[in-house]
Amino acid sequence: MKQLFPLLLLATVASPTVHAQTSLSAVAVPAAKGPGRLSGRVVDAATQKPVEYATVALLPATGATPLLGGTCDADGKFELRDLPVGAFRLQISFVGYGSRLENVTITAEPQALGTLALTASAQNLGGVTVTGERPVVETKPDRLVYNADQDASNTGGTVADILRKTPLVNLDGEGNVQLRGTSNVRILINNKPSALLAGNLAEALKQIPADQVKAIEVITSPSAKYDAEGSGGVINIVLKKSSLQGTSGSVGASGGNRNQSLNGSLNAKRGVFGVNTKLSGFRNLYPFRSSTERTSFLPDGTTGRLTERTTSRNQGQGGYGQVELTYDPSPLHSFTISGNGNLYANDAPQELFNQYQGQPALDTLYTRDINRQDQNRSFDLNAGYTRTFGDKQPRREWSVLAQHTNNRNREQYRLDQYGSPEVRRGPLEYQEASLNLARNLETTFQTDYTQPFGEKNTLEVGAKHIRRQVSSDYVLDTLLTGQQSGFVRSALRSNQFDYDQNVLAAYGTYNFSLKKYAFSLGTRLERTGIAGEFQNEAGRFQNNYLNVLPNLNATRTLRKDGETLRLSYSRRIQRPHIYYLNPYVNQVTPNSVNFGNPELRPELAQLLELTYGTFGEKFSLNASGFMRRVGNSIERVSIYNQERARNETTYGNLATNTNYGLNLYGSWKPVTGWDLSSNISGDYTNLRSRQLNRVSRRASAYMNLNSSVKLGKTYVAQGYGGFWTGGVELQTRYSGGVYYGLSLKKTLLKEKADLTLGANNFLAPGREFRSTTTTPDFVNQGIFYSYQRNARLSFNYRFGKLEGGQRQRKSIRNDDSKGGSGGGQQGG
Repeated sequence: MKQLFPLLLLATVASPTVHAQTSLSAVAVPAAKGPGRLSGRVVDAATQKPVEYATVALLPATGATPLLGGTCDADGKFELRDLPVGAFRLQISFVGYGSRLENVTITAEPQALGTLALTASAQNLGGVTVTGERPVVETKPDRLVYNADQDASNTGGTVADILRKTPLVNLDGEGNVQLRGTSNVRILINNKPSALLAGNLAEALKQIPADQVKAIEVITSPSAKYDAEGSGGVINIVLKKSSLQGTSGSVGASGGNRNQSLNGSLNAKRGVFGVNTKLSGFRNLYPFRSSTERTSFLPDGTTGRLTERTTSRNQGQGGYGQVELTYDPSPLHSFTISGNGNLYANDAPQELFNQYQGQPALDTLYTRDINRQDQNRSFDLNAGYTRTFGDKQPRREWSVLAQHTNNRNREQYRLDQYGSPEVRRGPLEYQEASLNLARNLETTFQTDYTQPFGEKNTLEVGAKHIRRQVSSDYVLDTLLTGQQSGFVRSALRSNQFDYDQNVLAAYGTYNFSLKKYAFSLGTRLERTGIAGEFQNEAGRFQNNYLNVLPNLNATRTLRKDGETLRLSYSRRIQRPHIYYLNPYVNQVTPNSVNFGNPELRPELAQLLELTYGTFGEKFSLNASGFMRRVGNSIERVSIYNQERARNETTYGNLATNTNYGLNLYGSWKPVTGWDLSSNISGDYTNLRSRQLNRVSRRASAYMNLNSSVKLGKTYVAQGYGGFWTGGVELQTRYSGGVYYGLSLKKTLLKEKADLTLGANNFLAPGREFRSTTTTPDFVNQGIFYSYQRNARLSFNYRFGKLEGGQRQRKSIRNDDSKGGSGGGQQGG
């Protein structure tokens, strides 16, 4: 396998960096078996966190040829059995750390070596660099980790730019996130939901500077400890922070034609007290143009034809801040309290041309000037306590966590419509003004407990309560010039929608090992209570449901140096986000309106996944196949309203969605200083709807390639590129696209500063994305042109002095809601 892999990698041009493992540098020589046994735990010298999958080798007293060896588990633990009696040396190594040699004398009695610390090879406790160099992508037993801070091309960008390069993740032309072919994905920040992401997700992802991101974690099969995540999985954005003794920080600035930003951080810890802060400000510009050609099939056998063209200069500005306070009175107790908030304002002036022909009474020809302004304000408050139980029970832990989030989203627009008898601006004939004030309050309480049994078995139990209160107060006023003296409230398009949701959950997971097998058996029980009402209507709806959600994982270790095979099954529930529920009618484009469906039911999904992983000193490989089935999938549906000559789009539990996929990830280091990484994904989607008597199928593919080369001691050149082939919805097929970028980073000021020049998608001003929607009533051809050419220059400076002493902390994860895509009116 090790000899064939580089040839396979070159043949497929597929080589993502997926693991930080290191295999033995020489072939182990079989040693005579004996009664001896060695065990221990490997940790990072600065952070005291376990070094997952570090390599452990038994060497003779003289010489460098290993007699035998293995790797640590996810807790940094190792055990070598059947060892001969005598004097030997134990070598411990891992990528990014200096090797450690321990003299050991093996006897007939088992020996516990205790905690063995490795020092990061790039660590400088007197300066600011505190970790060794990590690979860009790592594979862990339950997740894929993209170490964004190791990719120089991310400097000066946003989280949206990072996600486009994350394995298994794709962003479409409008910035909507997809994971392995589905947009049903929950995005967290530091393992917690954030009010920042509760509104327009595509816009929110452009608000977080890439310079503040440490890593992106992709979890395709979450355990029962997670909320009942839906069919896609979890994407966790890990922000940079430090809990080391001392003071450190950074400042950065970036300028370019698409975005500009300033950001800084300050971290300090003195004794048992610590503080971490972040502050950033930004401005971005994402202009676009779009066009629609729709042919409607009228009841009398004739056709109606709509032509619309829109141009927009979409620009936004805002800021983000965070403060975290920590108190560690002893090694067994840890308290944390934190808060973060953001403010975002978006202006999107638009020009619209509209022409409809086919129904004389409804034919139109006009232009519109539209002034759209959105403002989002949000904050999160978090508090937590974690209790550990020392070296005698290192895996026993109890935590209590609480979180409150508040999101306030103000969306408004005003339009002026001009008659255009000759496709030129005519007299002002109609005006419209709309305001939607949406709020989303969410309060969470959570407790988790882990009890070890023996050296390898653990029981995890926990409980959680989430209370969500959502409201959308929307009004619309109209003015017909020459017929009205002032604006008049539209009763049909003004209302207040209130929505409450309560989730009570409990879970239990038992993890145990049998020789080369490791098992995780878990179940989550969730009860959901929903109530909603409209202020201007007597109707009120309620919906309560109870779900049992099992989760099973079985892992087989094929070789001691890290070759594994894992089979997992999970059943998930996916509650619709407010974006899908909010009935507010977005009618800025008169012939195409969008609104939510407050009576949506949750999705129920089943996922089966088989994963194979292996690694060597210069390569790693991870391959997986999956099958996902959603029985009552929430799908977008478009219906043509004959009376108003318009296309109405909403959502419903309309289909059975079955998805099959294969994913291949690998990495290769051809020579010292050159890293290649890539991933290839292919999936087949089968959507079947009895309600619409419709079947939609499509095979899709996705691929990316990343390369990094060190040029001397102070330069790093990086390049990336990829493509996706598009996808399918129940009524719509949409095109894919390509992306690419180059960057050059120069290290300055004794490795305390970086200057990075980057360019993305520079061969053309922008890219065109096409979609076709086909229904019995009409065929719609859409074109969206996004301006993507981007160049930027970024500077980052790090300062301070760190002295070690960091501990891991628990955090809340709310990952149970089906999130909304970008664009459109949302309720919080």
